[in-house]
Amino acid sequence: MRCWHFCNETWSARYDAASAAGVCEEIDGCRAENGEATMIKIKRVYEKPVKEDGWRVLVDRLWPRGMKKEAAHLDVWMKDVAPSNALRKWFGHKPEKWSEFQKKYRSELGKEKELVAELKKMAKEHGTLTLLFGARDQEHNEAVVLADYLKEK
Repeated sequence: MRCWHFCNETWSARYDAASAAGVCEEIDGCRAENGEATMIKIKRVYEKPVKEDGWRVLVDRLWPRGMKKEAAHLDVWMKDVAPSNALRKWFGHKPEKWSEFQKKYRSELGKEKELVAELKKMAKEHGTLTLLFGARDQEHNEAVVLADYLKEK
């Protein structure tokens, strides 16, 4: 799991043994206006949902294989923020295409300002936003790019 904390217009990444174990540490002095840190996490949709996930958003264009809708425990499915079908098919989760995929997906996200703003609003309203994905590869998927993109904007 990768967590992003948002405070005072600054994002900080925490990806260590604690966050890998599902425990996301607060950053010293990190407080949003409501007194809580705003976090963006990424997680496989197949992993067991926990209360600490906060607001759960599926960011895949296709529904995850073998997953029943009630088992996903989603708050929102934002398939329109996922990579286009053409980009998804071109990438095919091949790590050697990762660098180019990131550039192309970021370009697509640049055209989806309303969806990006909606995600940021959800994070602010709920304190914790978990971007869910179905891919087996936890390092090379759209949720990783999207979380990084959100922290930069």
